[in-house]
Amino acid sequence: MVTNMKKKIVLLHTSLVSFDVLNRLFAEIIPEAEISNIVDEDLLATLNKNRAITESIIQRICSYIIFAENCGADLIFSQCSSTREAVECARKMVKIPVVMVDDGMSEKAVSIGERIGIVATAAATIKPTGSALQSAAARSGTKVVLKEYLADGALDILMKEKNVEKHNRIVLELIKKAVCENDVVVLAQGSMITLEPFIKNTRVPVLTSLKLGVEKVRKILGKF
Repeated sequence: MVTNMKKKIVLLHTSLVSFDVLNRLFAEIIPEAEISNIVDEDLLATLNKNRAITESIIQRICSYIIFAENCGADLIFSQCSSTREAVECARKMVKIPVVMVDDGMSEKAVSIGERIGIVATAAATIKPTGSALQSAAARSGTKVVLKEYLADGALDILMKEKNVEKHNRIVLELIKKAVCENDVVVLAQGSMITLEPFIKNTRVPVLTSLKLGVEKVRKILGKF
């Protein structure tokens, strides 16, 4: 049971794409929590430019997470799956839980099947998503075989062109391919939640991270 004392959760965002959805999900699933947000859109821009995480990104993520703890956060939620390496470093520097957006999705995926397809719209997300799945598999004592599907450039279409329909059309083609070749498919970025209406009746489960991530937080707070 969660105590009556209000818990403070800080959400760390690298873009505003899923800002409203995440805040709504936290309000619905953990209504008793106090939510604060830290947003640094330059983090994602730097990630995409380098197509990988950098030392400066790791330093900035660690600084934000330490700052959030010092501000009284009981838990920190990182919205960007591409920053996993930085979050893993930061977890060693704070005493409070730090939850990645795809932690819950990874745990569910490895419980469904061995062959897992990773669909992403940014190259920088592929490696950290694979790492999350491998870690979840190791914790559960299972083995997984990962296959990558990259819709390179689709994230720019969504964020810069603001063309949701074009973004969805490109990514859905990859999802169809992944569904035919795997036991379960994961959508690597929270921004891919725009595809949820189109993936409800697929041959194998297609998982998105946002709701499962918030539900993971709910479980952790239940242990406080």
